[in-house]
Amino acid sequence: MRLSDCHNFQDFRKLAQKRLPGPIFNYIDGAADDEVTYRENTASFDRCDLLPSVLQGVNEVDMSVTVMGQKLDMPIYCSPTALQRLFHHDGERAVGAAAEKFGTMFGVSSLGTVSLEEMRKKHKTPQVYQFYFHKDRGLNKAMMQRAKEAGVDVMMLTVDSITGGNRERDLRTGFSIPFKLTLGGMIQFAIRPMWGINYVTHEKFSLPQLDEFVDMSGGASSIGGYFSEMLDPSMNWDDVAEMVRDWDGQFCLKGVMTAEDARRAVDIGCTGIVLSNHGGRQLDGSRTPFDQLKEIVDEVGDEIDVIMDSGIQRGTHVLKALSLGAKAVGGGRFYLYPLAAAGQPGVERALGLMRAEIERGMKLMGVKRVDQLTPENLRFR
Repeated sequence: MRLSDCHNFQDFRKLAQKRLPGPIFNYIDGAADDEVTYRENTASFDRCDLLPSVLQGVNEVDMSVTVMGQKLDMPIYCSPTALQRLFHHDGERAVGAAAEKFGTMFGVSSLGTVSLEEMRKKHKTPQVYQFYFHKDRGLNKAMMQRAKEAGVDVMMLTVDSITGGNRERDLRTGFSIPFKLTLGGMIQFAIRPMWGINYVTHEKFSLPQLDEFVDMSGGASSIGGYFSEMLDPSMNWDDVAEMVRDWDGQFCLKGVMTAEDARRAVDIGCTGIVLSNHGGRQLDGSRTPFDQLKEIVDEVGDEIDVIMDSGIQRGTHVLKALSLGAKAVGGGRFYLYPLAAAGQPGVERALGLMRAEIERGMKLMGVKRVDQLTPENLRFR
């Protein structure tokens, strides 16, 4: 199977599975507990049907959107995700370059493997910094100041991860940073030698956002330890209100799932919220963002930019979310599998296919602009 044989999300997933050692593939592919929420995230779109309008004279479509002050040429962006240079040695560099080519936003994580500064210097496209809240308040302030100096456009605070989810696939394979592999996990690396060759012949793996603050070389300061020991489970609305004031710019909460929390985000001055259950990786059995979208848009949609992620695999999923009032959608696995499979050309192919699907879908729906998509275009079963 080659990159040119990939035509959709599942094709990229299969190619990534062929290229990656099992523990790393399962880190991307896996989710919490029984992975019910992970499956439901995509299934939720299937419970809703599009209702097209015909004879609308749609020869050109404009799929651009403005979200949190950022103009995007397409309504899907590359959500910030951790550890990208583990999946492909170019990591964030490949994703940022592909996002710029398609005129969309990308994110760098606190657990990113390329520095905020490098990505900001290289790419003019809007850049999000996905931030974790640490027990050390001085560290939080220092990291925010660094992001401001780097010229990051949007601060995105993750609020659904005060502890790590129970990802049993990782427990079975021994996936951690640094690796503590089980025998089965080691065998998986042995049968994918190209990954290992690339890993050792390219720049040493690091976490530049955290390197000066956290020792990731072993013991309790592994990734699991980072979540359980460095992050602050006592984080509350007052802490976030202070962060919003300190940042004094586009500030977004990622992981909001109730209308009440959306209202509080508005009250403390956030400019955006991302409805997300972390791709099913945190609280299994939680509701899907798509199923919560209408309720939250009805509550705050005219006061704050509502975005959603989790489960997006198709252009029609994007159109359904936009019809319910999302300003844009984020995707993680939708570009991580192509990144793992083929680096920057893979991410570009995924974005190109997604853009073509959205354009085709808009034409078939009879709409020329994203703002013409409304709840009238949908029927729920």
